[in-house]
Amino acid sequence: MQARRSPHLHVTAMMALLAGASGCVGADASQGDKSAANENGEASPLAAAAEGFEAGTKLAYAAADVTLGSGTWNMDEALIGTSTSDVKTGARAARIRNSGRVTMLFDLDSGAGTVTIHHAPFGSDGSGTWGLFSSDDGGSSWTQVGATVTSSPGAFATATFDVNAGGPVRLEIRKLDGGSNRINIDDIEIADPDGGGDGADGGDDGGGGDDGGGGDGASVSVHTTLGLPTPASTDPDDFLSVKNGYVISYNAGRKVANWVSWELNTSYLGSTDRQDDYRPDDTLPDGLSQASLADYSGSGFDRGHMCPSGDRTLNTSANSETFFLTNMVPQASNNNRGPWEDLESESRTIARSGKELFVVSGGVFTASSDTIGDGVSVPDETFKVIVVLDAVGDGPADVTDSTRVIAVLMPNSDSAIGETDDWHDFRVSVDDIEAATGEDFLADVDPAVQAVIEARVDDQ
Repeated sequence: MQARRSPHLHVTAMMALLAGASGCVGADASQGDKSAANENGEASPLAAAAEGFEAGTKLAYAAADVTLGSGTWNMDEALIGTSTSDVKTGARAARIRNSGRVTMLFDLDSGAGTVTIHHAPFGSDGSGTWGLFSSDDGGSSWTQVGATVTSSPGAFATATFDVNAGGPVRLEIRKLDGGSNRINIDDIEIADPDGGGDGADGGDDGGGGDDGGGGDGASVSVHTTLGLPTPASTDPDDFLSVKNGYVISYNAGRKVANWVSWELNTSYLGSTDRQDDYRPDDTLPDGLSQASLADYSGSGFDRGHMCPSGDRTLNTSANSETFFLTNMVPQASNNNRGPWEDLESESRTIARSGKELFVVSGGVFTASSDTIGDGVSVPDETFKVIVVLDAVGDGPADVTDSTRVIAVLMPNSDSAIGETDDWHDFRVSVDDIEAATGEDFLADVDPAVQAVIEARVDDQ
């Protein structure tokens, strides 16, 4: 368990989590007692707010006001969808078409800090774009917050915005492309500017790192629910890149990831074939150096997946995303095709039993690590940490002293590992991997629990 480092969550990008059309994996966005009546009789949040569209009914796209759990909103070219094609948490989500809008008709008197929103194309619709807007004059004028977001097929993603506005402020979600592809919006969480509220920006909502805070990883992506191994950053050698199906810390100096983190349960598993479309990562900024296919050609090393192709077989786009070279390291054949692959298969078997897995993998590098091609670093060892939770939707608060954690370190040389070796023989403690990498796994889990489970070597 490393000393806790505070993430700098100023990276505003598509925050990815993959789920099937039946909805997101996670807790229902219940509204609870987060609102009170204002002088107009509307529900007005006192400090922070959450809106999951579970309390309202609106069946037509025509503009109308609707009373939701957080307060009254206007929905124009938008409705509350309940069909099996609506991508949602719980029973309902907003569905927006054309140039639709979903607009608060009340002010957040305490302002708004970080805002997180789940989003996805409706059903089989194609991509669409949308944005978050804020108003500090009661809705008379609006300013876009952060970048325009693209909702891509097959993904239920999380977008994070830094509003950082003192009250009063109100928010609006606008579909920006004007096209007919529909977008589902759900699970809007709004934290106070001072960091209070619903845990969207790291409030004390259970779990926590060494400083007792919690929710840092979950506010970035479902794939980092148990914590960020390194702080969120735009540093070229620790660049946080949030995909639909996994999250990476990319190292441009090495041209490989420091770590890759992902959630695994049955909602990610289907029958899609391997796409085998290996390619550079076109989602990274142009200025970051990347590996090329030529770097691996004739190198003697496999293009070794970190997040495996087999963990993302729900649809073509999800599987294809695993073939970004940023999700690869140069991996010894005996390692990649032997015990490493066997552990990948074992992980999917555990997931199919109904468990919730959170996985982090990467390489161990030293000053003497080899390179291939044009400076692509070869790890001396590859590591993997797998946390096995009892039920889909479990998070940091559900990790206990008895939680199973599988951690392995495998030599990345054909002379040091055999293709028929048993993956169980490479088990170590999480503490061992943290010592080798300087990374901090399970950072949002209670520190006392971390101390127990990170020191233990799996024996199941």
